[in-house]
Amino acid sequence: MKLDFTSRRVAVTGAAQGIGRSIVQCLAAEGAHVWALDLDEAGLRVAAEAGAKATRTLDLADRAAVADVFADMAETLGGIDILVNCAGGVRGQVARPVEEVSEQDWLVLFEANVHGAFWCSQAAAPHMKQGKFGRIINISSGAGLRPSLTGIQAYTASKHALVGLTKQLSFELGPFCITVNSVAPGFVLSNPATQRQWESYGPEGQARLVESIHTRRLGYPQDIANAVMFLASDAAAWVSGQIISVDGGRS
Repeated sequence: MKLDFTSRRVAVTGAAQGIGRSIVQCLAAEGAHVWALDLDEAGLRVAAEAGAKATRTLDLADRAAVADVFADMAETLGGIDILVNCAGGVRGQVARPVEEVSEQDWLVLFEANVHGAFWCSQAAAPHMKQGKFGRIINISSGAGLRPSLTGIQAYTASKHALVGLTKQLSFELGPFCITVNSVAPGFVLSNPATQRQWESYGPEGQARLVESIHTRRLGYPQDIANAVMFLASDAAAWVSGQIISVDGGRS
């Protein structure tokens, strides 16, 4: 099965490092016109070297700024075909007892993991409807399906919300030839946050985690990019509303 993205117009958020950068590189290598979006300017320069045709520094919590960037993309390229919502994370937070979590700590993770994906989908959907083709892929997490290894309540709740958003948008947008799916990664060493999390487990905790994975290894960004490539392709035209766990197998 050959996955050909020649001339497909793609937006990837969280594109500056790790999983997002790998997705940019894979799509660009197959001919896609990729716009890489992120807050990390230095990382975006690397994304450009990985094949992005354009980069934009963007705060996904700013709905108006998101709308402006997507309008610019659609005008420049003549439309938008594929959106990969990869931005998100824990924003430097660590596990704390529920009574110690502040309102701001709670809200900022919903901004990072849900709001931005919604604003981007909202901005891209009209262009996909006009083109009678669309693929939206949300990068959620195993934490969107079960309790999180991070122990961060807002992270788990927001990733569950992203899973729900995926299913609802699939129901709404399917009649317009737009599929909406999610990839739920397992433990992938992809950025400084996941590296710190891994190190915090210590040798014994690391060994227990690896033993709990059927394939006995951690994930690579490429593993997640491979799943995204399939869901974004013509081969996945009848796959929608699905949450694909890419985690090496978990019991």
